[in-house]
Amino acid sequence: MPNANQYDVTTWPVGDPVDDIGEVLNSIIADVKERQSAPHGGDGGRPGAVIRIPPGDYRLRTQVVIDISFLRIEGGGHGFTSSSIRFNVPEGEWADLHELWPGGSRILVDIPDAERASDAEGAAFYIAREGSPRISSIEFSNFCIDGLHFVSDGSSQHPENTYRNGKTGVYVATANDSLRFTGMGFIYLEHALTVHNADALSIHDNFIAESGSCIELRGWGQASKITDNLIGAGPRGYSIYAENHGGLLISTNNVFPRGASSVHLEGVTRSSITGNRLHSFYPGMLVVAGDSSENLIGSNHLLRDHEPWTPFLGIDNGLDDEFGLVRVDGSNNSIIGNHFSAAIDAASIRPAAATPIVIRLQGGTGNYVAANHMVAVNTAARTGGSAFEAQVDALLATDDVDELDVTTVLVAPTSASNTVLDSGTAAQVVADARRNALRFTPGVPDDAAGAHRAERS
Repeated sequence: MPNANQYDVTTWPVGDPVDDIGEVLNSIIADVKERQSAPHGGDGGRPGAVIRIPPGDYRLRTQVVIDISFLRIEGGGHGFTSSSIRFNVPEGEWADLHELWPGGSRILVDIPDAERASDAEGAAFYIAREGSPRISSIEFSNFCIDGLHFVSDGSSQHPENTYRNGKTGVYVATANDSLRFTGMGFIYLEHALTVHNADALSIHDNFIAESGSCIELRGWGQASKITDNLIGAGPRGYSIYAENHGGLLISTNNVFPRGASSVHLEGVTRSSITGNRLHSFYPGMLVVAGDSSENLIGSNHLLRDHEPWTPFLGIDNGLDDEFGLVRVDGSNNSIIGNHFSAAIDAASIRPAAATPIVIRLQGGTGNYVAANHMVAVNTAARTGGSAFEAQVDALLATDDVDELDVTTVLVAPTSASNTVLDSGTAAQVVADARRNALRFTPGVPDDAAGAHRAERS
């Protein structure tokens, strides 16, 4: 039996989805609103709709405005493939590539003058509804939102590597409840996903990469989760950013390098960052700022190494090695049982001859740092012209390295009453023992280390 609340953009009689899927989607949403005009009746009222986008390329010239609840937009595959790799392959070699563009159910964001628009105006999808109840249960699933190209930012950098184009994938402007983003692909957008004032938001199992900033939770929010995603932002943006959130769960994500930070929390409380693999080419990979307090940071793997891919050599986030890989400005946070791998070329340390800092407690009181394992090695940075091969070679390189002197934990004079346990030797922890509780990791005797080196040789 046909259901009037299921739509297919390729069979809808208004507009051409290949030329402008935005016009088609807005027409479908208008139809849903017209047919479901009664707010209630017989214990029912407005069930919403499912809109299907079959695999194919669909240009979006008109912003889609969503102001109804219970809407699901679904496709036939997230379609992600690396546009960055392709744009950095000589154009003469493009004919030999199996494909040039992302695929699946792919929306090509082609909003006129997007680079001069605000984040909201440059969004492919704009979600907003004032009043009560909050807009709820909007779902995006299994399609690709592709910003197509980046543009010149006035620097000497290749325009396709700037992460600038004014385009946003999805922009949620008003308070919302139980929005879901699952199995999506976001690529080549200055801002992939921006959500204001979220409650019970789920961002799960998406591929969000090669975008200026990937996930931004703005305004305030509670009880949301960012889980099982593959994420990678640009050097001037955030991979994961959240402000004024409580009860946020950031778990089991694989965050790629090159973002200015892997996770940045601003005024976030009573939240968990657990079981993630975080990778960064610069300091400041995990920033807990704005008096973020009572958060658990546990069982994460944090890797700091160097950019190996030739097109991005010399680009960084502007922070030096004394900033800290993890920097905390808040109170009563727990940093427990994390593994840190710092594979740093000593010749590249900034400022020169400085000692890199792994965890820096910059402000606040009552933070608890315990049982963190720090592996720090001095290794020559490896580079190559193939993004995939250069990155894999760098990740797998564990030989021909020497130990690197690092400060595993530094407690700044502006922070006090913290507890630091088993997260560095007496030589590696810098803190005022009169104002903080300290227990150092026992050091290995020099003769034992020498015997081990002789045995290996």
